[in-house]
Amino acid sequence: MTTRPIIILPDPKLKLVSDPVTRVDDDARALMDDMLETMYHAPGIGLAAIQVGIPTRIVVVDVTRDEDNKEPLCLVNPEIIWLSEETAIYEEGCLSIPEYYEEVERPAQCKVSYLDRKGEACEIHCDGLLSTCIQHEIDHLNGVLFIDHLSRLKRDRVIRRFTKAQKQESNA
Repeated sequence: MTTRPIIILPDPKLKLVSDPVTRVDDDARALMDDMLETMYHAPGIGLAAIQVGIPTRIVVVDVTRDEDNKEPLCLVNPEIIWLSEETAIYEEGCLSIPEYYEEVERPAQCKVSYLDRKGEACEIHCDGLLSTCIQHEIDHLNGVLFIDHLSRLKRDRVIRRFTKAQKQESNA
């Protein structure tokens, strides 16, 4: 397993719509393993393949807080098939928008269909933090960032801040 570099806002790749995975093979599983390693190292609770520069529909999540009892979930071609009308607000962050957090309102529960590491069709019903995390990561696959759920003013302010930081870094 390898820790991969995470792309950071304002990288335009973050706005790409990811392509479906046609086969869950050893290459896809190796990518999932690298993504888990990268996510745990960051540290984070979710990561989409596009965040490591690969526009393919793979997501990894683990919302457990216990280092000794990790419960990683690997979702290939995840698709939300149901959202609750009830909503919940969580403070979200993103490994591609480091050290920025904001409250986002999303459906409190969701049901997701996906392929697992073996390529078998699965469904999961999620609530709480897991629901928020999976919705956040599936957004990434569709070129949507959590800041896109904020007011235009807040979103533009964040984009300007990260664009300025990138310019300063490239001039250093």
